[in-house]
Amino acid sequence: MAFSLPLTERNLILTGYIEPNKPRVGRQVAERLKMRFIDVEAEIEQRIGDELETIRNSFGERRVKAVEDEIMQQVILYRQAVIRVNGSTLMHSEHLEKMLPNSIVICPVARLDAILQGLHLTFGARYHDPAERAAALGELKREWAVRGQPGVHELDATDLDEPALIHEIIAMWQDLAIQRG
Repeated sequence: MAFSLPLTERNLILTGYIEPNKPRVGRQVAERLKMRFIDVEAEIEQRIGDELETIRNSFGERRVKAVEDEIMQQVILYRQAVIRVNGSTLMHSEHLEKMLPNSIVICPVARLDAILQGLHLTFGARYHDPAERAAALGELKREWAVRGQPGVHELDATDLDEPALIHEIIAMWQDLAIQRG
């Protein structure tokens, strides 16, 4: 007989979402659910003591991945948490596979035109710099690497404002957790 966690024990993993306010959405979901919030990117920055971009430039991607792996080994053990993690991180070293038994993974997605419009508003004049635009699209490609993987549930967030997105994430998490038993 398979053991199933109660609804309140399941983690909610948010991934694949590229917006400037992605940690805020996760934090608000956690507050509404009265669960702990973990932002894996912020944990890496806190552990090393600098921003990710600076860490990459100073120590290289290998150092970032090593610390990321250490943090993910801890995160895999969490219960009753909302975890914000990059899609590329989930795809690295079987993290997704290890987290699925105790977690519901939700990937908010949007139409590409809506994402490009959001990037234009966020970057302002920098959006017209091909290098800036290419970097943003590269981040999107890395984030969306998790799409289509077994156990990853997509939520179309194209036409949702932030309160509606938070509501839909919570509703989807609850429905999926109930279905899993």
